[in-house]
Amino acid sequence: MKHLITLILAVLSALLLGGCSAYEFRGTVLEPPNPAPEIPLIDQFGNEFRLSDYRGKIVLVFFGFTHCPDICPTALGDLKQVMEKLGNDATKVQVVFVSVDPERDTPALMQRYLAAFNPTFLGLNGDRTVLEQVYKNYGVTAIKRELPNSGLGYTIDHSGYIYAIDQSATGDCSGHMVHRWMTL
Repeated sequence: MKHLITLILAVLSALLLGGCSAYEFRGTVLEPPNPAPEIPLIDQFGNEFRLSDYRGKIVLVFFGFTHCPDICPTALGDLKQVMEKLGNDATKVQVVFVSVDPERDTPALMQRYLAAFNPTFLGLNGDRTVLEQVYKNYGVTAIKRELPNSGLGYTIDHSGYIYAIDQSATGDCSGHMVHRWMTL
């Protein structure tokens, strides 16, 4: 598992360093790993999502929204390339996109949006109260900002971390956050 996380980090680094010079990459190895709290939400297909169901896989979690003009499509595009470069090892990884815009990120919209990157990516949404607790648990900032002269009406300013969760094969915890990458 540690080898696969190192490989994912190397692929992300290569992608980000080879890209736009304005794109900055920062990674933090969390030693010791922080516990990864459960993410009790619903995926774009109507299924309940639990981190504990992904025991034995690495889960890469990104918080964003489908109407995001910059960081979200860039981060998901990078994750798409990571999955492609992993080849057969990609089956050991699950990418999860958690909505910070639950009102607009409908299941149908998330299905179309995420399928454009990779059909295996899961998009999670749920009750605002549950989402707020998940944001708090992961240290995510999501602030709605009105755009009065825009057809969108508003945008969401949000943190841009990709969390790598190593799913321990033993124990009762959902997993451990072993890396946190900043994509902005």
